[in-house]
Amino acid sequence: MSTELQQPTGATVDAPKMRVAKPKAPKEPQFTLKTPKGTKDWSDKDMVIREAIFETISKVFKRHGGVTIDTPVFERREILSGKYGEDSKLIYNLEDQGGELTSLRYDLTVPFARFVAMNGIQNIKRYHIAKVYRRDQPAMTKGRMREFYQCDFDIAGTYDSMVPDAEILSIAVEGLTSVGITDFKVKVNHRKILDGLFEVCGVQLDDVRRVSSAVDKLDKASWEDVKKEMMVEKNQPEDVVDRIGKYVLLKGSFRETLDVLKADEVLLSNESAAAGIKEMETAAAYLESFGIIDYLSFDLSLARGLDYYTGLIYEAVTSASAPPPKAEGDEKLSSKDKKKKKKEQGLDEDDNSENVGVGSILAGGRYDKLVGMFAGDKKKNSSIPCVGVSFGIERIFSLVKARAGIMDKVRPTSTQVYIMAFGGGKEWNGFLPERMTVAKKLWEAGIEAEFLYKAKPKPRQQFDAADKAGCPLAVILGQEEFLKGEVKVKELGLGEESDEGINVKLEDLTAYLKEKLNEKNGGGATEEIIRLLTSSEI
Repeated sequence: MSTELQQPTGATVDAPKMRVAKPKAPKEPQFTLKTPKGTKDWSDKDMVIREAIFETISKVFKRHGGVTIDTPVFERREILSGKYGEDSKLIYNLEDQGGELTSLRYDLTVPFARFVAMNGIQNIKRYHIAKVYRRDQPAMTKGRMREFYQCDFDIAGTYDSMVPDAEILSIAVEGLTSVGITDFKVKVNHRKILDGLFEVCGVQLDDVRRVSSAVDKLDKASWEDVKKEMMVEKNQPEDVVDRIGKYVLLKGSFRETLDVLKADEVLLSNESAAAGIKEMETAAAYLESFGIIDYLSFDLSLARGLDYYTGLIYEAVTSASAPPPKAEGDEKLSSKDKKKKKKEQGLDEDDNSENVGVGSILAGGRYDKLVGMFAGDKKKNSSIPCVGVSFGIERIFSLVKARAGIMDKVRPTSTQVYIMAFGGGKEWNGFLPERMTVAKKLWEAGIEAEFLYKAKPKPRQQFDAADKAGCPLAVILGQEEFLKGEVKVKELGLGEESDEGINVKLEDLTAYLKEKLNEKNGGGATEEIIRLLTSSEI
């Protein structure tokens, strides 16, 4: 007898249930939300000040007849290579793009020389405001960054000796003073004088640029350290280095230092040095005519390491240019504590702000052979002489921002007039279309104006919005007055009871506001910022 259990006819057996794994949702990408090292985002009050600086310096350039150009942010690598001496290692090289090797521009000078050679230009005064890139150790709070703006003005063409050079130095002084920086000195030197003194001191021709780069460090290192570098790293005999020290430690007022050099028979016996001294003597009269010679310091330690300089060289420095004194106890901090301190200050681990100063805030010089490198000897413009100056905007900005009280006084927007509407009752609709009409009228007249994006805003909401924008004036559309073709203009920021306002007819509104704004800040938001930058009260 079978022992199998028989399933009743018609019955079914459920299949075992299988668990099917649900497909996993794709993992959300994780981002490190920070800018690359040596760069930063700019916004709010920072941008207001920066734009005012750009506009002010641009006006200086235009006053001197400058025309602006723009060049690519990257150049063919061969254009940039070999132009920056030891600093060539700081160039950002890009990946091969179909057989073309390119690099991010290191400055605006070499691209300008390429532009002049490529277009056969015989003379031009050009200015260029754009970003450049250097793979350097950043010091963010000092304006020393890997991506930063330069504002350049250059004069290309053949002119009487030292006339363009003197005007370039005048532009340098005008540019700094126009943004409120007055406690600076422009250090000047001459490449021919340097080459001549190195020659009479016994430096071999092949070593001149290497020795120059060491001398150029005297603004941030002691003579003992520079002397050691020249002897150990640059392989210069001690007697040669001592002779160099006699000259490169010489500095003072333009006329006094020039007189010392003119009395040096050894230097005058050298053709290069004698030519440089003669050019500086020619420049002195022009610098006095421009009224800027007192801003200058003749400093023989200034070498400017870039290989393309051939004549007058210069850079501007302030008290903040030098490295800061070490904070007490910093030398005892461990690496971990130093990293923690930088993190608390919002700085990257490799930021070098605590060890360096702002450095030079503008620099430049004469470069008579750079265009010829690109043009070739057979072209008619192969020897176009050039001289220029470059303002370091980030460094200038760091000085401006450090001025006590300035950030508290800068408004985050350019808004000059806030348009409001007051009324009440069942029939009150908030005058939103009417506020739009008045705003359009002001915009067309060139007046920066805003209104609240609410159909029926309360008075307090509108005043709070105007206060946040920092507006100096309010135009109020009253429920009854507006129907009569009048609005009230009220001065803001004087307290609740200080200004009841004045009624103005709609057809007279733009003229009245322009006059009022001109009395308050010179007519516009930029003028208001510049007034703050140049104010002796801050």
